[in-house]
Amino acid sequence: MALVFVEGVDDELSLQAVAFARGIDDDVQLVSFGEAVYAPAGWARAIVQEIEQGTPSIVLAPGSDRGNEVMAHVSAILDRPFAANCTSLTIGEPASVTRVRWGGSLLEEALVHGSPLVATVAPHAVAAASDAIDARTLTAPEDSVAVRERVATVSAGVSLADADVVVSGGRGVGSAEGFAVIEELAELLGGAVGCSRAVTSAGWRPHTDQVGQTGTKISPEIYIACGISGATQHMAGCKGAKKLLAINPDAEASIFASADYAVIGDLHQVVPAISAEIRKARGT
Repeated sequence: MALVFVEGVDDELSLQAVAFARGIDDDVQLVSFGEAVYAPAGWARAIVQEIEQGTPSIVLAPGSDRGNEVMAHVSAILDRPFAANCTSLTIGEPASVTRVRWGGSLLEEALVHGSPLVATVAPHAVAAASDAIDARTLTAPEDSVAVRERVATVSAGVSLADADVVVSGGRGVGSAEGFAVIEELAELLGGAVGCSRAVTSAGWRPHTDQVGQTGTKISPEIYIACGISGATQHMAGCKGAKKLLAINPDAEASIFASADYAVIGDLHQVVPAISAEIRKARGT
């Protein structure tokens, strides 16, 4: 039997997880938490109770933020491995899985020991189930820690995810103050400011500005990367950009392999020069 946690009966990724489960087992049971407030650890405890009562061979969830978080809690409670973002799997002892790694840049084949197999389904690995589904509603324990309020990030100007132009800085910017030239260029182009993980780790910019696998995934018309080396995790977040302009003093920087346009030079000289030319062209 396959037990599938769905976030909603109309949720696209959940319907994909249902279709994925049906391709593995004829007996598929669905559970959800309806309109309950989000309580990842509590939801996981309720799912574990279902597992103990039904003894499924596999426990699946959509490969969404919530699906991955809840299944991580489930695997911790059960003391079982967790296979995230699977594109295919075969039940057995051990089970065989293929899953997406490094922001989609490679597929990993692995053997997973222990039962039940706890996994999530990679987004768009299969077509979503087309028929109406019905999930049994579970209730989290009363002492569960839950998310009671969400406070939206207030930002001036265009958002990072929606911007047609994103100007990002990496470790090469040198400091929080160094982002002044990045901000100026972004403002002139009507774009948003982004950054690499190294920058947020250094405390120069907030996490909401981070572009990458663990940050925001963007798809602007042009992405201007300044002082960014091009680590795999960062490139996973900007691969949707139509064009990439990279500015870096290191001619061997890996980002140049993905760049449509390359400027080998000091961003503190190049970026202000670009801004100056834009102002000149506009007569300002």
